[in-house]
Amino acid sequence: MNHVNKNKGFTLIELMLAMTFISILLLAIALTIIQISNIYNRGMIVKEVNQLGRSIVTEIQTNVAASTPFSVSQTPGSHYFQQSPYGGRLCLGQYSYIWNYGSAIQVGSSSARNLYKNESLLITATSSPIRLVKVYDTSAAYCTNLGLPVDPASATELLNNGDHNLAIQNFAISTNTSADDALTGQRLYTITFDIGTNDQNALTSGRSACKAPGVLGADLTYCVVQNFSIVARAGSVVQ
Repeated sequence: MNHVNKNKGFTLIELMLAMTFISILLLAIALTIIQISNIYNRGMIVKEVNQLGRSIVTEIQTNVAASTPFSVSQTPGSHYFQQSPYGGRLCLGQYSYIWNYGSAIQVGSSSARNLYKNESLLITATSSPIRLVKVYDTSAAYCTNLGLPVDPASATELLNNGDHNLAIQNFAISTNTSADDALTGQRLYTITFDIGTNDQNALTSGRSACKAPGVLGADLTYCVVQNFSIVARAGSVVQ
């Protein structure tokens, strides 16, 4: 008596199609996870930059308000502003702000940038060069002598290195005598600065933005630069 085997199996082509489908599905899932991770990481960097930027805005506004009106021309004075391609110094009477631009930090050792005292002994795997420090400086000594190294004992770093290697990329301050208040002696100042991640290869030549997609060196995942602008009034706090 003949028996007909009705059990059916998968053909080789069917198995190959099934495996191809599963592979494509797994690849799509993996790419989705990577994309979500990249978006999350970038969001965390943007959040950190914005938080630090707002903190610095408040910090500088408060101390400009507590200072007397000052000249922003790069000439010596009790209130003083100086900058170079490497960084700058802003002295406000009680506190001074000293910074290095990201390009000077990435290049490494340079006698032209702002340094700590005995910096070669201080910089270790767990610390970094000056990024943006606030220094108690009632005599404006750091602006009177631009070569004066920063005493780390009196300096507070406002841009901690953290995981994202943030730095000041640009800084500018301007005023106009027409902005003076003849009655109160107050003066308005406009201060702008850029904070961002410090992969110089991923930044445009002006360091004010990240390179566009497709440009050599562009980093769409980790490159973030944010601009902050302050309008501050000097002399608005009675001393």
